[in-house]
Amino acid sequence: MRAVVVEKWGGPENLVEREVERPEPGLNEVLVRVHAAGVNPVDWKTRAGGALIEWGDVPAVGWDVSGTVEAVGPGVGLFRPGDEVFGMPLFPRQAGGYAEYVVAPARHLARKPAGLTHVEAAALPLAALTAWQALVDTADLRPGERVLVHAAAGGVGHLAVQIAKARGAYVIGTASAGKHDLLRELGADEVIDYRSVRFEDAVSDVDVVLDGLGGETAERSLRVLRPGGRLITLPGPDDVPAAPDGVRALWVLVEPDHLGLREIAALADRGALRPVVETVLPLSQAARAHELGEQGRTTGKIVLAVV
Repeated sequence: MRAVVVEKWGGPENLVEREVERPEPGLNEVLVRVHAAGVNPVDWKTRAGGALIEWGDVPAVGWDVSGTVEAVGPGVGLFRPGDEVFGMPLFPRQAGGYAEYVVAPARHLARKPAGLTHVEAAALPLAALTAWQALVDTADLRPGERVLVHAAAGGVGHLAVQIAKARGAYVIGTASAGKHDLLRELGADEVIDYRSVRFEDAVSDVDVVLDGLGGETAERSLRVLRPGGRLITLPGPDDVPAAPDGVRALWVLVEPDHLGLREIAALADRGALRPVVETVLPLSQAARAHELGEQGRTTGKIVLAVV
């Protein structure tokens, strides 16, 4: 099968397409024929230096997949060959999602939302699960609460806006002015142009901040939280600022989650969650996808079409 592997740690040019042996599903695993693979910041960050991830003998990037079950291993009752599925298998271990086939534990997948194409579904798992696990599982977001989403037009951000809105929250997003119309379409109640306004001067009494930027943004975000507020930061544990009494600040790392995927699929099926896919490239152009992603200007997601 065709797969994109990392020849050596470094720039996007080190992503190359190779013929490798097709994997076989083991106990409680399924073999998925991949139709599309999502591209995420963790892909190029780990490609650059290999950090964080437990790699296989041949490093292969990619976690977000959408495709069709080709075969099931012993013990699998959730799926049968022919089922359309999506998910984020094995993270933070190597999954090798940029490939024609992937083996995944059955419960790292869920049935693909019926109303989405494979390209759209592949844009969801890692980013939507990050937003869901941060806002719902960790922050316990409640109806009527005020949420501030930083980088609200990005991969995680644009989905977090919709998930928060679906939970009945009042949603505020930061983004450049050119992306404000999109955020309003996605449900944001307020939008802040971070290039012209310091967000802490424009918003206050926030219950939850979802911070995908870290650094000084995380520090400044503490100023907008009301007592009992929660700051969830995503870049890493070193980006969690010291919080004052009465405020929680913590780092969340996404993990595979069958039940979370089902909730996300249900939102998509009822029209409450729509992934924005800015760019679709063939598998052979994975390096170009990383080049675009590393520029930091993508609205929504970049997806690789595999078959």
